[in-house]
Amino acid sequence: MRRETRTPRPDWQTTIREQGLVYAETELPDGELMSYWDESAAYAFDLAEVLRLEEATEELHRMSVAAAEHVVARNRYADFGIPAWAAEAVARSLRERPPSLYGRFDLWYDGSWPPKLLEYNADTPTSLVEAGIIQWYWLEQTRPDLDQWNSLHERLVAAWHRIGRVLHDPTVHVFWSREEDSGEDQMTAGYLAECARQAGLKAELMPIQEIGWDGRRFVDRFDRPVTTCFKLYPWEWMVAEPYGRLALEPGTPTTWIEPAWKLLLSNKALLAVLWELYPGHELLLPAFLDSPRGMSEYVVKPLLGREGGSVRIVTADGAEISNPGIYGEEGWCYQEFRALPEFAGNRVVLGSWIVDGESAGAGIRESASLITDGYARFLPHYIDAPRAS
Repeated sequence: MRRETRTPRPDWQTTIREQGLVYAETELPDGELMSYWDESAAYAFDLAEVLRLEEATEELHRMSVAAAEHVVARNRYADFGIPAWAAEAVARSLRERPPSLYGRFDLWYDGSWPPKLLEYNADTPTSLVEAGIIQWYWLEQTRPDLDQWNSLHERLVAAWHRIGRVLHDPTVHVFWSREEDSGEDQMTAGYLAECARQAGLKAELMPIQEIGWDGRRFVDRFDRPVTTCFKLYPWEWMVAEPYGRLALEPGTPTTWIEPAWKLLLSNKALLAVLWELYPGHELLLPAFLDSPRGMSEYVVKPLLGREGGSVRIVTADGAEISNPGIYGEEGWCYQEFRALPEFAGNRVVLGSWIVDGESAGAGIRESASLITDGYARFLPHYIDAPRAS
């Protein structure tokens, strides 16, 4: 893995917006605009490296599912801040295994082995459009002879096709929250709806604020039943809202994607349970729920919250680094601090995507901070090997 300076394409800003990256700029605290998409540099991987990272990603997913099974078997919902009334629904969801679509592991990786798991965004991961579409078109226009660690689109369409085979009604409602005003959630949901359509399903896209309850089932704004629903809306928010209990009732005829058991994988308590089950595993960092356990440097992460939420780093000299945000009261995970690798003065996190249980591609974000926050930039990548025919 190496970082290479590149010459941006002519009029690239117009190009990426036309391809769907409408959230291409980030407003900085001083009011200036920063480009979120950055093609002034790119990362290069070799093929053997990617194959090994794919194996690591799939191993982490298998371990995470085993951890979820452990939590259900030991009734450890309280460790995850999950209300007692939701426990049976989570257990039933894991037991019945309704359709699940995708997730993203955030990894510490500097080009040497092994990578380390930082967290698993398993319920509502974003940065999907830029990872699956925008950087692929960048490759087509700049390095068409080379390949990319990116089978996201094909795997998403195939996953929707498999999901469609077990549905009685081919209509899928895809919901996003209009409270997110950058356009990222809407474009992510729109892209997933398009993948569903390419798989032969009928996808209805609308804000989740327009979902209703008719006394027997969830309905959309046209009073049509919502039988299968992909929601870009976290389960931890849903269970805290009035309709959360209805969503988890066994008699409610709605299949949710992602399913309720993903509550266990999108929670930072997963990191501690993984360390309990696989102590010393090369892909993991030490993590605990009760305290730092004597770690001299560690990161304090709230159990619940979408990616980019508040975290606090405690260094060996007692100094603290935190990103803006309000801490909740739902509990914490203490994970060993591993400084993000630095390339040309930039701190890098590797996002490794998984679709339907299989490795599906990568997205790379850079930031000036040790914490990857809302001011990070997305950079494309390629594999330094000829494209497979």
